[in-house]
Amino acid sequence: MPKKAKPWSGRFEEPVDERVKRFTASASFDKRLAKYDIEGSLAHARMLAGRRILSRRDLRAIERGLARIRREIGAGTFRWSIDAEDVHLNIERRLVALVGEPGKRLHTARSRNDQVATDLRLWLREEIDGIGVLLESLQRNLLDQAERHAALVMPGFTHLQVAQPVTFGHHLLAYVEMLERDRERLLEIRKRVNRLPLGAAALAGTSFPIDRERVARELGFEGLCENSLDAVSDRDFAIEFCAFAALAMVHLSRLAEELVLWASPRFGFVRLPDRFCTGSSIMPQKKNPDVPELVRGKTGRVVGHLMALLTLMKGQPLAYNKDNQEDKEPLFDAVDTLKDCLAVFAPLVADLEPVAAAMRAATLEGHATATDLADYLVRKGMAFRDAHGVVARAVREAERARVDLAALPLSQLRKFSEKISADIKGTLSPEGSVAARRHRGGTAPSEVRRAVARARKRLRR
Repeated sequence: MPKKAKPWSGRFEEPVDERVKRFTASASFDKRLAKYDIEGSLAHARMLAGRRILSRRDLRAIERGLARIRREIGAGTFRWSIDAEDVHLNIERRLVALVGEPGKRLHTARSRNDQVATDLRLWLREEIDGIGVLLESLQRNLLDQAERHAALVMPGFTHLQVAQPVTFGHHLLAYVEMLERDRERLLEIRKRVNRLPLGAAALAGTSFPIDRERVARELGFEGLCENSLDAVSDRDFAIEFCAFAALAMVHLSRLAEELVLWASPRFGFVRLPDRFCTGSSIMPQKKNPDVPELVRGKTGRVVGHLMALLTLMKGQPLAYNKDNQEDKEPLFDAVDTLKDCLAVFAPLVADLEPVAAAMRAATLEGHATATDLADYLVRKGMAFRDAHGVVARAVREAERARVDLAALPLSQLRKFSEKISADIKGTLSPEGSVAARRHRGGTAPSEVRRAVARARKRLRR
């Protein structure tokens, strides 16, 4: 066989067209799997030797050759070639060049089909662990801010209209909860990622007496892919990860959108650190919230990767098809994008500076304590629906007077109900409103601090 011939070329009478080589090659992007390809190959070779399918001498040669390849890749001196198509054949070709015949024996009892599925799972498992750390870092920074500002009053919104007073700490805790669900999903996905496909070979298993359990133990897998057809063709784990990543990005995007709004002069609720913003080439006064805007924009990219993988798999018959080469770039980019967004968001959140005066002033607009007045009347014996009507009329009066409901004098409030007395003033203040919500999940400062403590405890597990 000619030196540069494909390992499968004996079946063909003419060489592969150069355009086809470029079209089908994946080494340019799947070379990031090299570390895991070597780990899987070493575990496979040791298992073959343990089962006496491979000699100890061949094993030592393979181990020596793969160790050198690992060093070459680490040093950036490894020569990647599209003639070798992918990461697997690039490494195999170099191994044969280094150790000769033993390198050719390494592929006994496996296929690139189960090999790539194994590499991808090993790579994704490690990335999942790193993403878990980044999620926790962002959660901790949100918790620090929430604890620091547990009593800082701000308006809560529905329909982007002032609704009821909340605290800045309580608002940030909503994102802690979103990220906690993301973390739970990630741990569940990891369990399904962490199953070994190697041993399925091309699609039907192998006639050699292999020991899949041994390989699984060496590589840290918690279980085996039980069906050989499914093992080589399954990409559920990649789709699940992209679904997780898309939802996590949606959560980051929601926070990003609020930061963009809050940092604008019309809100003025927060100041973003200068190092996370940029200016304008023409307008010298501008301080643009580029980091939150980019996070918001990159969300669409990750959602698109999820759609790409779902579409990729929807019409594939069993077992492996070349279509599956298209799984890597969307998955790789989803991982990279999510990691970048988490890594840049965590320090931004840590140094976020809320503007207390602006938040409180906004809370005094839009009659934010109207529901508190209704609740007050209910406690005085009025039915809630009647109380709702009374307060609605009081709000109309406040709007005619162009003041907030809480600013109406007691004498005017009593025109709407004689049940209203001097003790109403504390109820209608933003601080009184949030303090009254003293239940688990409520916005009272004491409950915010308890929620922070519970969340910190979860993160220590």
